[in-house]
Amino acid sequence: MSGAGFLGASVRRLTRARLVATIGLCALAALLVAVLSPLVGVDPHGTTALSLLDLGAIWAGPGDTGLEARIFWLSRLPRVLAALLVGAGLAASGCAFQAILRNPLAEPFTLGISSGSALAAVIAIRLGLDTTALGSSAVGLAALAGAGITVLVVWRLARVDDALPPATMLLAGITISMFCSAGSLLVQYTADFGEIARMLRWMMGGLDWIAYDRLGRTAVPMMVGLAIMLGLARSLNALSAGPDAAASVGVDATRAMTIGFVTASLLVGAGIALAGPIGFIGLLVPHALRALIGPDHRALLPASMLLGGALLVLCDTLSRVVMAPDQLPVGVVTALLGGPFFLVILVREKRRGRIWG
Repeated sequence: MSGAGFLGASVRRLTRARLVATIGLCALAALLVAVLSPLVGVDPHGTTALSLLDLGAIWAGPGDTGLEARIFWLSRLPRVLAALLVGAGLAASGCAFQAILRNPLAEPFTLGISSGSALAAVIAIRLGLDTTALGSSAVGLAALAGAGITVLVVWRLARVDDALPPATMLLAGITISMFCSAGSLLVQYTADFGEIARMLRWMMGGLDWIAYDRLGRTAVPMMVGLAIMLGLARSLNALSAGPDAAASVGVDATRAMTIGFVTASLLVGAGIALAGPIGFIGLLVPHALRALIGPDHRALLPASMLLGGALLVLCDTLSRVVMAPDQLPVGVVTALLGGPFFLVILVREKRRGRIWG
């Protein structure tokens, strides 16, 4: 089965002009969303009506003490930057997982990484680490550690001699996901009402009140991870056609799968550490783009990063305005959008016989 065939994408030769045009359009879309989103929201002057911030009022910079300036620089702008970063990481990870496992339904939740991070986070909350001097950073660090441990466990379970069979890796991820989900429920059962409320709030995913220093600490490793993923684009093209096809063009399939799997998993862990578990970005964006621009990861990966960030910014904007003045967790919005999309993919691929043969 070809790399294009496993997801039903048509193969078109990727020319330099087409590559530049694709990335340029995606970058323009992401830029427009990032510029407009922080300007939209509830009227800051006491009503629940939607309004645009006054550009003149925010132009003085983050040190301005005006209400609209403080809303823009201290609340909405860091949310947009965090959404761009987390969305890019989740979309890139989903793109890599789908290529490595040659399965259109592969994404961070399927492979147990999100569940492992969530289990570590609820344990941290149960131990009261979020009430220490570290605050929410303690939960984020625990979530990142949980993702790393999950990666190691899944990798060890899936490894057969020197190979990493995709089917075995997927089964190992699903098994670990179920185990971690059960563990999270057990931890919640032993917690008091206050702890349960904090656990549920974190597990819904959210981008509210993200400080610049916390965003900066997360941005550095995530940018490194995204750069590594871009460097794997050609290898992912080969892996999507299968290990034998990859070997025939000189790609070390096991090494490439290991690097791709670990890098994608740590990107997910870092994103969850910053914003909590946010689902379906890693499924929806790469799959939709693969149908639009083709399966070549030299274009698909950067396009997924850009539009994954843009989509999460849009979802976060919806979470701020749809029930104004109350705010929905952004993870709820992505789930409401992604759930039906997931079912459409499942039914379509089942009919075509591309998942179960």
